[in-house]
Amino acid sequence: MKRILLISLLILSLGSSLAKDATPLAEDPVTEQRLISISEEMRCLVCQNESLAGSRSDLANDLRREIRTLIKEGKSDDQIRNFMVERYGDFVLYRPPVKPITWLLWIGPFIILLMGIAGLLTYLRRRNNAVITIALSEDDNRRIDALLNNKNERGAP
Repeated sequence: MKRILLISLLILSLGSSLAKDATPLAEDPVTEQRLISISEEMRCLVCQNESLAGSRSDLANDLRREIRTLIKEGKSDDQIRNFMVERYGDFVLYRPPVKPITWLLWIGPFIILLMGIAGLLTYLRRRNNAVITIALSEDDNRRIDALLNNKNERGAP
Protein backbone atom coordinates (compact mmCIF):
# COMPACT_ATOMS: atom_id res chain seq x y z
CA MET A 1 0.00 0.00 0.00
CA LYS A 2 2.87 2.33 0.84
CA ARG A 3 4.45 1.61 -2.53
CA ILE A 4 1.28 2.58 -4.40
CA LEU A 5 1.00 5.81 -2.41
CA LEU A 6 4.66 6.61 -3.02
CA ILE A 7 4.37 5.93 -6.77
CA SER A 8 1.23 8.05 -7.09
CA LEU A 9 2.88 10.96 -5.27
CA LEU A 10 5.89 10.67 -7.55
CA ILE A 11 3.68 10.73 -10.66
CA LEU A 12 1.75 13.73 -9.38
CA SER A 13 4.90 15.67 -8.63
CA LEU A 14 6.32 14.94 -12.10
CA GLY A 15 3.05 15.96 -13.76
CA SER A 16 2.86 19.26 -11.95
CA SER A 17 6.45 20.12 -12.79
CA LEU A 18 5.72 19.68 -16.50
CA ALA A 19 2.69 21.97 -16.51
CA LYS A 20 3.02 25.24 -18.40
CA ASP A 21 2.52 28.58 -16.77
CA ALA A 22 -0.43 30.66 -17.86
CA THR A 23 0.45 33.33 -20.38
CA PRO A 24 0.38 36.70 -18.68
CA LEU A 25 -2.11 39.32 -19.76
CA ALA A 26 -0.99 42.68 -21.00
CA GLU A 27 0.44 45.04 -18.46
CA ASP A 28 -2.43 47.42 -19.16
CA PRO A 29 -5.97 46.06 -18.64
CA VAL A 30 -7.34 48.62 -21.13
CA THR A 31 -4.99 47.26 -23.81
CA GLU A 32 -6.09 43.73 -23.04
CA GLN A 33 -9.77 44.72 -23.23
CA ARG A 34 -9.21 46.35 -26.63
CA LEU A 35 -7.33 43.26 -27.78
CA ILE A 36 -10.25 41.04 -26.80
CA SER A 37 -12.88 43.24 -28.45
CA ILE A 38 -10.89 43.41 -31.72
CA SER A 39 -9.94 39.74 -31.80
CA GLU A 40 -13.53 38.59 -31.15
CA GLU A 41 -14.52 40.13 -34.49
CA MET A 42 -11.81 38.21 -36.35
CA ARG A 43 -11.70 34.61 -37.50
CA CYS A 44 -8.84 32.30 -36.61
CA LEU A 45 -7.16 31.41 -39.90
CA VAL A 46 -6.33 27.91 -38.68
CA CYS A 47 -9.55 26.95 -36.89
CA GLN A 48 -11.84 29.01 -39.18
CA ASN A 49 -14.85 28.38 -36.96
CA GLU A 50 -13.45 30.10 -33.90
CA SER A 51 -12.76 33.70 -33.14
CA LEU A 52 -9.21 34.86 -32.83
CA ALA A 53 -9.90 35.55 -29.15
CA GLY A 54 -11.05 31.99 -28.44
CA SER A 55 -8.52 30.04 -30.50
CA ARG A 56 -5.49 28.43 -28.91
CA SER A 57 -3.53 27.79 -32.12
CA ASP A 58 0.01 29.08 -32.48
CA LEU A 59 -0.99 31.37 -35.34
CA ALA A 60 -3.80 32.87 -33.23
CA ASN A 61 -1.32 33.55 -30.44
CA ASP A 62 1.00 35.27 -32.93
CA LEU A 63 -1.85 37.36 -34.34
CA ARG A 64 -2.99 38.41 -30.86
CA ARG A 65 0.62 39.38 -30.09
CA GLU A 66 0.69 41.43 -33.33
CA ILE A 67 -2.59 43.15 -32.42
CA ARG A 68 -1.26 43.89 -28.93
CA THR A 69 1.85 45.47 -30.50
CA LEU A 70 -0.29 47.62 -32.81
CA ILE A 71 -2.39 48.77 -29.85
CA LYS A 72 0.76 49.76 -27.97
CA GLU A 73 1.91 51.70 -31.05
CA GLY A 74 -1.25 53.80 -30.74
CA LYS A 75 -3.14 52.47 -33.76
CA SER A 76 -6.92 52.82 -33.77
CA ASP A 77 -9.25 49.81 -33.96
CA ASP A 78 -10.05 50.59 -37.61
CA GLN A 79 -6.36 50.84 -38.48
CA ILE A 80 -5.72 47.47 -36.84
CA ARG A 81 -8.65 45.86 -38.73
CA ASN A 82 -7.43 47.38 -42.00
CA PHE A 83 -3.92 46.06 -41.33
CA MET A 84 -5.27 42.55 -40.75
CA VAL A 85 -7.48 42.70 -43.86
CA GLU A 86 -4.57 43.94 -46.00
CA ARG A 87 -2.43 41.13 -44.73
CA TYR A 88 -4.95 38.23 -44.69
CA GLY A 89 -7.90 39.40 -46.80
CA ASP A 90 -11.57 39.85 -45.94
CA PHE A 91 -11.69 36.21 -44.80
CA VAL A 92 -10.16 37.21 -41.47
CA LEU A 93 -13.31 39.19 -40.57
CA TYR A 94 -16.41 37.44 -39.28
CA ARG A 95 -18.53 40.12 -40.96
CA PRO A 96 -16.81 40.97 -44.24
CA PRO A 97 -17.85 44.29 -45.84
CA VAL A 98 -20.48 44.36 -48.58
CA LYS A 99 -18.61 45.16 -51.76
CA PRO A 100 -18.69 43.72 -55.30
CA ILE A 101 -16.20 40.98 -54.51
CA THR A 102 -18.30 39.76 -51.53
CA TRP A 103 -21.80 40.16 -53.06
CA LEU A 104 -22.04 36.45 -53.76
CA LEU A 105 -21.11 35.74 -50.15
CA TRP A 106 -23.92 37.97 -48.87
CA ILE A 107 -26.59 37.24 -51.50
CA GLY A 108 -25.65 33.65 -52.39
CA PRO A 109 -27.60 31.91 -49.62
CA PHE A 110 -30.79 33.77 -50.59
CA ILE A 111 -30.31 32.87 -54.26
CA ILE A 112 -29.87 29.21 -53.35
CA LEU A 113 -32.98 29.34 -51.14
CA LEU A 114 -35.06 30.89 -53.95
CA MET A 115 -33.78 28.32 -56.43
CA GLY A 116 -34.73 25.52 -54.03
CA ILE A 117 -38.24 26.92 -53.53
CA ALA A 118 -38.69 27.33 -57.31
CA GLY A 119 -37.50 23.76 -57.89
CA LEU A 120 -39.86 22.42 -55.22
CA LEU A 121 -42.84 24.31 -56.67
CA THR A 122 -42.02 23.07 -60.19
CA TYR A 123 -41.78 19.49 -58.93
CA LEU A 124 -45.09 19.75 -57.03
CA ARG A 125 -46.90 21.24 -60.04
CA ARG A 126 -45.63 18.54 -62.38
CA ARG A 127 -46.54 15.83 -59.89
CA ASN A 128 -50.11 17.14 -59.52
CA ASN A 129 -50.58 17.52 -63.30
CA ALA A 130 -49.22 14.09 -64.13
CA VAL A 131 -51.83 11.74 -65.60
CA ILE A 132 -51.45 8.18 -64.57
CA THR A 133 -52.38 5.83 -67.37
CA ILE A 134 -52.53 2.13 -66.87
CA ALA A 135 -53.00 -0.15 -69.81
CA LEU A 136 -55.51 -2.85 -68.88
CA SER A 137 -56.05 -6.01 -70.74
CA GLU A 138 -59.46 -6.99 -72.11
CA ASP A 139 -59.81 -9.56 -69.33
CA ASP A 140 -59.15 -6.88 -66.65
CA ASN A 141 -61.80 -4.61 -68.23
CA ARG A 142 -64.41 -7.44 -68.10
CA ARG A 143 -63.70 -8.08 -64.41
CA ILE A 144 -64.05 -4.36 -63.61
CA ASP A 145 -67.34 -4.17 -65.53
CA ALA A 146 -68.60 -7.25 -63.72
CA LEU A 147 -67.70 -5.81 -60.32
CA LEU A 148 -69.34 -2.48 -61.15
CA ASN A 149 -72.50 -4.13 -62.50
CA ASN A 150 -72.69 -6.41 -59.48
CA LYS A 151 -72.43 -3.40 -57.19
CA ASN A 152 -75.16 -1.52 -59.12
CA GLU A 153 -77.53 -4.52 -58.98
CA ARG A 154 -77.32 -4.61 -55.18
CA GLY A 155 -78.53 -1.05 -55.02
CA ALA A 156 -75.39 0.57 -53.78
CA PRO A 157 -75.59 4.34 -53.62
